[in-house]
Amino acid sequence: MLLLLLLTNAFVLLPWAGAGRIIGGQEVKPHSRPYMAHLEIKSGSQTSYCGGFLIRPDAVLSAAHCVDIEGTVRVTVILGAHDITCPEWSQQKIRVGQWVIHPEYSPDDFKNDIVLLKLKPRARINQNVQFISIPRRNEHVEPGTLCTVSGWGLTSPKGNTSNVLREVKLKVQKEKICQQRSSNYQRQSMICVGNKNSKKASYQGDSGGPLVCNKKAHGIVSYARIHHRFPEIFTRISKFEPWIREQLRRFELQDTPFSPSSD
Repeated sequence: MLLLLLLTNAFVLLPWAGAGRIIGGQEVKPHSRPYMAHLEIKSGSQTSYCGGFLIRPDAVLSAAHCVDIEGTVRVTVILGAHDITCPEWSQQKIRVGQWVIHPEYSPDDFKNDIVLLKLKPRARINQNVQFISIPRRNEHVEPGTLCTVSGWGLTSPKGNTSNVLREVKLKVQKEKICQQRSSNYQRQSMICVGNKNSKKASYQGDSGGPLVCNKKAHGIVSYARIHHRFPEIFTRISKFEPWIREQLRRFELQDTPFSPSSD
């Protein structure tokens, strides 16, 4: 997996290259994106970072490749953060004990790049921590729609950093643009997004963050070519809505105390 992601001709946003990276965006008003989650992922002596987003008090969505790492992996979700370097009073740090990667996820071509993380204890919903809606299976975002992507960290490929949450506006593109650039593109499960002049983009470490269109999380930051930031490919959430709902039901069953039969 690590070798694949280091190939210079591959499409990928490296989750271990630093915290979330937004190019050409701007700092958001503190805590104005209360659904955002910052993932700290530890494997051995290595620590990597990804984005994610709260869809229910006990569930965060992110990209599968963020946690698909060899060895023992420990994930901590930080909610309610603006400056990730400060112990803000608004922050909730929750150790993730369980996550479910889509069974058809492919690390070779990033197909079905989605993971659902279970939070226990549940997040405390308040002004700074809230969940965001996801689309139904038949909902689609049209080409030309202006959406937003949020993340923490680098603001340029050269490594200028920002520890506060930043956001960039990106436009949904026609499918053929991504089909021409990547043979791995699947229109039903992916969304083609980007700024044509490449001055605006998500970047290394933004993986797992949401593509927010019309106040819903329609996509998950998945992959792009390292040296060419247009177009970017996002996981299409509506395709996986039935699978997400099924996993959420399983989460509920796991939390239901066992009650013996009356027989």
